[in-house]
Amino acid sequence: MRSSGPQTGIPRAAGGTGPGPDGPKGGDIPNVLAPPPLLYLGPLIVGLAADRWWPFGILPAPWRWIAGALCLGLSGLLVAAILAFRRARTRPEPWKPTTALVVDGPYRFTRNPMYLGFTLIYAGIALLANSAWPFVLLPGVLVVMQLFVIRREERYLERKFGDAYRAYCASVRRWL
Repeated sequence: MRSSGPQTGIPRAAGGTGPGPDGPKGGDIPNVLAPPPLLYLGPLIVGLAADRWWPFGILPAPWRWIAGALCLGLSGLLVAAILAFRRARTRPEPWKPTTALVVDGPYRFTRNPMYLGFTLIYAGIALLANSAWPFVLLPGVLVVMQLFVIRREERYLERKFGDAYRAYCASVRRWL
């Protein structure tokens, strides 16, 4: 999502203030609906709570533990993405201004490794809890993320970094 390295051939974008607001708050932020961890956490808790009243299992024990552990292990993508932001000396929180376009680390393969990591954590917890209800709610989470977080971030980053961000989008997929 943001910049740091010549290894991709995409020029490093200069910092600065975006030219205008992208929502009611305005300023140099993308104005996402809410912090993404909360957008995942709320439906996960609701799904796990629903399972207490209406149990709806997914997999038998050995498979759910393997699948859940795999999802949680792959969520290391989230940590790698945060470290890429730290190396670029910019903030990973989408409700704060960004100063660099990060295109290295996991951002070489997906424009949203943090959200992919949150999705894997969500799936891993649901699998380990043997609850299908969080998976019933997950498509809604992803739609909300797409419409009210990712789209707003993309407009913000395009305004702020222009051609460098457009070149990055042309070379790296949004999710996988």
